[in-house]
Amino acid sequence: MNIKTDTFFVWATKSNFKNMIKCGFIIILAILLSSIACRKVELIEETDGPTATDDEIVDLTTYPDWTDDTHSDLSDPDYAVVFNQTEVLRFDIEISSTNWNTMQNDLSSNIRNSGGRPGEASSSDYTPVWVECSLIFNNKEWYHVGIRYKGNSSLRSTYNSGNSKFSFKLDFDEFEEDYPDLENQRFYGFKQLNLNNNYDDASLMREKIGADLFREFGLVASQTAFCVVYINNGSGPQYYGVYALVEEVDDTVLESQFDEYSGNLYKPDGNAATFAYGAYNSYEMQKKTNEELNDYSDVQSLYDIINDDERTSNTEAWKSSLENVLNINGFLKWLAANTVIQNWDTYGRMSHNYYLYNNPESGKLTWIPWDNNEAFQYGKQGGALSLSLNEVGAGWPLISYIINDAVYKQTYETYLQQFIDEVFNPDKMIATYDSYYELLKDFAYAEENGFSFISSASEFDQAVATLKTHVQSRNEAVTSYLN
Repeated sequence: MNIKTDTFFVWATKSNFKNMIKCGFIIILAILLSSIACRKVELIEETDGPTATDDEIVDLTTYPDWTDDTHSDLSDPDYAVVFNQTEVLRFDIEISSTNWNTMQNDLSSNIRNSGGRPGEASSSDYTPVWVECSLIFNNKEWYHVGIRYKGNSSLRSTYNSGNSKFSFKLDFDEFEEDYPDLENQRFYGFKQLNLNNNYDDASLMREKIGADLFREFGLVASQTAFCVVYINNGSGPQYYGVYALVEEVDDTVLESQFDEYSGNLYKPDGNAATFAYGAYNSYEMQKKTNEELNDYSDVQSLYDIINDDERTSNTEAWKSSLENVLNINGFLKWLAANTVIQNWDTYGRMSHNYYLYNNPESGKLTWIPWDNNEAFQYGKQGGALSLSLNEVGAGWPLISYIINDAVYKQTYETYLQQFIDEVFNPDKMIATYDSYYELLKDFAYAEENGFSFISSASEFDQAVATLKTHVQSRNEAVTSYLN
């Protein structure tokens, strides 16, 4: 027997017996407490109760401005703050010179390599690079926010003209994998927002007013607000002028304007967006939700039905099939409003600038307008469509085939009258234009050369005056056409 070991054993059993009992009691107590704690967690999980707020998870030393109400996804979108209708909001974007140069090099390379001379060919397949920035709003900072350029023809044209007033898209959790502490960062409940540059619009109002009128007429469309943007890329803040803040359709528009928002959302762009015979291509449907499901059967059905020979051989059966897949009244309502305001840069002239959402409640595709900065003028590319729509051919079957039916055309004409009576009447619109003029004029006058589509203060004034004469002339045109 080892004497040292035996001595230690005797000491342990006699001298520290009480201590060992205490230790054993502590160990047993710890096990019991651990078991209770585990059960508590199980109960919390069963009831879906939060174990901690985002404020408790996020390191407020590193991210001192973070609160649940302003930064987390625990709060509902705050439309009153983000889309404030009574003020011009201010957004300050801070971005490192390295990230800024990455954006410029990516833009230059892709625009110049889009085919032909710089900017000549379509760059609709080009998605600008995301980089990090910080956003300051109302003295609060949002951290590691994703920012990129946005736009298609307007992006190319702005670039080629040497103008630096580009449109931007913001994504508040684009870099959450790099910064897991900021998972699901939001801007007052919004994941993405668009800063549209009011391209080629000296009034600075058309983007906002177009969306507002569509919604007022009972259509689904993004919320908008006026804002000004300052960007500091290492050389101090630069004023970029007046922008239209536009809600993202596949973020909060579906959630706020549909009772059920789990359906397929498409943003068609390209020949397939015309729905003309032989043009269908699922790639150009650009699915924005449920991307993992390779199911385009809803838009494929619309394509097949609109081009079916049954349209002429059995019109009533064709109409029944069409109404099963398309919210036809919603489409005709949009068509009436869009034609009155002369929004030419969309379906009927251009194969883009709209969404289609398959509403699960009805199983029908709903038309959602998008991008209204070219509205309220006769326009380019052949100009806006006439009120009669007689010139629209088979290349745009969703207009030409539908409007050729007498019942559908009567519905369309009823909506023309309703739109100028209830929404787009001169007294109401002139008051709106005057109000926005007073709200914007100081910010418009302050726009700087190289960061503006306005050459002078008088050009802004004249553009607003033109909007007033436009609403009067369009009311007269509709009245004349219907009579």
